[in-house]
Amino acid sequence: MALPVWLADGIARLAQRGPGPKLGEAVSFADIPATAEAVTIPTRHGEVSATVYVPPAGAAEAPVFVNFHGGGFVFRHPEQDDGLCRYLAHHAGVVVVNVDYDVAPGLRSPGQTEQAYDAVVWAAAPERPWDGARLGVGGSSAGGAHAAGVARLALEHGGPALAVQLLHYPPLDLTVPSKQKWSKGKERLLVGMGPIFDRTYRPVEAERADRLVSPAGPSDTASLSGIAPAVVVTCERDILREEGIRYAQRLRAADALLEHIDLPGAGHGYNLLGKDADLVQGSYARLAGHLRSALR
Repeated sequence: MALPVWLADGIARLAQRGPGPKLGEAVSFADIPATAEAVTIPTRHGEVSATVYVPPAGAAEAPVFVNFHGGGFVFRHPEQDDGLCRYLAHHAGVVVVNVDYDVAPGLRSPGQTEQAYDAVVWAAAPERPWDGARLGVGGSSAGGAHAAGVARLALEHGGPALAVQLLHYPPLDLTVPSKQKWSKGKERLLVGMGPIFDRTYRPVEAERADRLVSPAGPSDTASLSGIAPAVVVTCERDILREEGIRYAQRLRAADALLEHIDLPGAGHGYNLLGKDADLVQGSYARLAGHLRSALR
């Protein structure tokens, strides 16, 4: 029996009252100085807040990277990506716009991805104090799914032009229940909350085959030719690993895969929940390198 929408929504709202993940000192990169500014971005689904991180050389003529945080499409904690945003701004020399998008059940799919796309259109506008013609998108977990969706919408709408998409352990196939994604050796972190996330985000199961929700699912067979080049990060112990691999293979077939990074021994949210600073540092360095190269 499927979880009733009213119950999933209620559990989600209760869970939203709790605090966000607290980054460990080793992975917060608090030692990296950050010039950050709060901005408001208009979208078709209302205004959203964002934090703009400015690189050491300043925003003028710098490329821009729009980041979307994770949280199962339900949790609203953009501050959890503060360390990542600091790192990318400093080491890739880019302006980072960390978007506080609306979450379910207040805003469900496809509204969240449409809001994310509108934020990227805003960031690309020539009146911004950075170079919106050199533009990338990315995100972790649910934010990575939004980044993939934004890249798809940009392909379909003819812009804005994206030089790169960084997909950091994203959920890319909601047609498969989280319980069925688990196997021996995988962590159970998302198995329990997965049904709540999925039901709250896209209540009608048949609609989860939508291209903006399940681009790694069997129903989405449209050509990805011309989509923004991508870096896909998967984690060995994450139940989302296999769908990430499938999407990386699909991107490779479209000549749009820069690199598939598979992190051995890592689990979902390794950069937020773990204490392996070397793993996080190494992963972020590879992401920053791709970003710097794509947006130079």
